[in-house]
Amino acid sequence: MGSTTLPTVPEVPGLPIIGNLLQLKEKKPHKTFTKWAETYGPIYSIKTGASSVIVINSPETAKEAMVTRYSSISTRKLSNALKILTFDKCMVATSDYDDFHKMAKRHLITNTLGATAQRRHRHHRDTMIENISSQLHALVKDVPQRAVNFRKIFESELFGLAMKEALGKDVESIYVEELGTTLSREELHKVLVLDMMEGAIDVDWRDFFPYLKWIPNKSFKMNIQKKHFRRTVVMNALIKDQMKRIDSGEAVNCYLDYLLSEAQTLRKEQIAMLLWETIIEAADTTLVTTEWAMYELAKDPTRQDRLYHELDKVCGSNKVKEENFSQLRYLDAVFHETLRKYSPAPLVPLRYVHEDTQIGGYYIPAGSEIAVNIYGCNMDKNHWETPEEWKPERFLDEKYDPLDLHKTMAFGAGKRACAGSLQAMLIACAAIGRLVQEFEWRLEDGEEEKVDTVGLTSQKLQPLFAIVKPRN
Repeated sequence: MGSTTLPTVPEVPGLPIIGNLLQLKEKKPHKTFTKWAETYGPIYSIKTGASSVIVINSPETAKEAMVTRYSSISTRKLSNALKILTFDKCMVATSDYDDFHKMAKRHLITNTLGATAQRRHRHHRDTMIENISSQLHALVKDVPQRAVNFRKIFESELFGLAMKEALGKDVESIYVEELGTTLSREELHKVLVLDMMEGAIDVDWRDFFPYLKWIPNKSFKMNIQKKHFRRTVVMNALIKDQMKRIDSGEAVNCYLDYLLSEAQTLRKEQIAMLLWETIIEAADTTLVTTEWAMYELAKDPTRQDRLYHELDKVCGSNKVKEENFSQLRYLDAVFHETLRKYSPAPLVPLRYVHEDTQIGGYYIPAGSEIAVNIYGCNMDKNHWETPEEWKPERFLDEKYDPLDLHKTMAFGAGKRACAGSLQAMLIACAAIGRLVQEFEWRLEDGEEEKVDTVGLTSQKLQPLFAIVKPRN
């Protein structure tokens, strides 16, 4: 297809050589991109040093890129940090769309994330919700008026669930030979989740100026290599520990046992990476959504009451269960509205265009890089009325199918849509439902203003502190 017939994408004016880099220095590119969309339209290009990136900011153009034109733009372009951290794309979320991706995704869906797998893992979720509830009751009993750190409890329980699904047990501590020390569960969480999230958003400026590649950026590289090394030795120690159980003939329904029996062609390092991927993805994104949902509900007593009355009507004196979800329309709306306003992945890792194509009526030449701004899609004023407002009622509209997990662009679309969307919904809705059913929530003084997020993510910068009061 020639460029003669179609217009080229509008450009955001920038400076010579560095292009638009300075305009992005506040580290919240998804917000800057969304502002620019109001001036330059839903699709435009920016210059970051030597290369141009085409930014897509509306649900229509994003769906076109992710679904219709998928075959022309299915490869990933990773930053230097992500190359190291994903073991050169050895993850479902970042691999190119090839045989490895198809195989790894099939295994992930079959054992861990698909509907049948989620039914098998149900008891882990139930245990997790019970643990959170009883910890909150205990805290409130001890010091009734003291604000509780919601994240501390939820994050720890979520990490436990992720380890059970991946390895078969929630590991309390592990000796790591290469580090010459025993790591506590909290240290495991730091190495496997927190350090990795931090590393993924670390920016190596050489990513933007490929012609400066010969200039060493030692501190950056050493920092990332160190995180990667620690993760590798910790994952190996965890697997080695479980191998004793497996060798003794004790089988558990978990991803490790499944991969060892079903994926014989995978190397040891690949198995470790795929296991780690399920841990980080379960332990991170669901936390973001649930924490923001509880923040919004604690801030808004009227909507919290509305949810409580719905739960009361549907469940009566019984604890809310996953079987009730189809009748809990408002709970579903709270989940989707939180996902829309606080998309856990505001920007999709860059896609690489390997053949001339078109998006939104514009010519896209081969060699372009594409950034899909999920945050921009979910804040698009042409698509959402008052998008900056948190308003679950918008999802009660008849046009939304209650069973559809893709009411917003938060989970992506097409063949690369998030494989964990069902698990995220089940955990978040069960947690939000039970927490509102059993407690009244209000924000601690000063908490309302704390809406900053961590770097390129939507994670709340400060953990949520709330005053909780048992309902009866």
